[in-house]
Amino acid sequence: MVSRVIRALGLALALTCAGAHAGQGCETRRPTTAAVQRSLDLALATAQALDASGAQVVLLARAGQDLSRYGLRWSHAGWAYRDAAGHWRVLHKLNACGSARGDLYRQGLAPFFMDDLHRYRAGWVVPTPALQAKLRPLLMDDQHIAVLHQPRYSMVAYPWATRFQQSNQWAIETLALAAEPQADRRDRAQAWLKLQGYTPTVIHLGSFERLGASVSQVHISFDDHPPAQRFTGRIATVTVDSIFGWLEQRHLAGPVQEIAR
Repeated sequence: MVSRVIRALGLALALTCAGAHAGQGCETRRPTTAAVQRSLDLALATAQALDASGAQVVLLARAGQDLSRYGLRWSHAGWAYRDAAGHWRVLHKLNACGSARGDLYRQGLAPFFMDDLHRYRAGWVVPTPALQAKLRPLLMDDQHIAVLHQPRYSMVAYPWATRFQQSNQWAIETLALAAEPQADRRDRAQAWLKLQGYTPTVIHLGSFERLGASVSQVHISFDDHPPAQRFTGRIATVTVDSIFGWLEQRHLAGPVQEIAR
């Protein structure tokens, strides 16, 4: 049942600290007091900025990993929305540490940013009012929200296949479901995204990088990528940067807004 997948706020915080990550390693590092304080400051500043925006739903990103070598600024995104009590909640997909499984988590802003960040910076885009109106009830529906969720996780899942699913891929496919109710299967959601002109990021990886990742990281698989692309090191995957750019280009959301602490 979906209720077993969706975690409540308090439990989600514990699980985040205990080994749920957005495709990161499994190193156990006790956060410093300064790091915790910066995360809380970032969460508070983000809440205030989102309150001031008047939005009900935003796509919210964090920089948990340094992906600058690939030209990327953000590593992970989730859908942040106002709940019935007016509090901000974030619904997103996380990879269970040391496994090839992903689950959906419902958290507050503080747990979302309490994840050993590379940069203490938040980025978000505000969808159009019409799209927010479709997204919000979907995000609050425990049964409906997992329709497109695939537990088999790969950090570099191919955008146009259904064998695996990574965090940002779930987020954009969920947007497709909200915009087009008939996109109630992953292949249909992906077809809608293609029709709307979404273009994934192509990361260039050498053969030794691919081999090393496949052998040493259980949450990384290239098996779903077309052989012609895989063997030439052109790895297409869904990134926050590509989603942000596409949403603004298609006039489905405003420009990226940022705040740092």
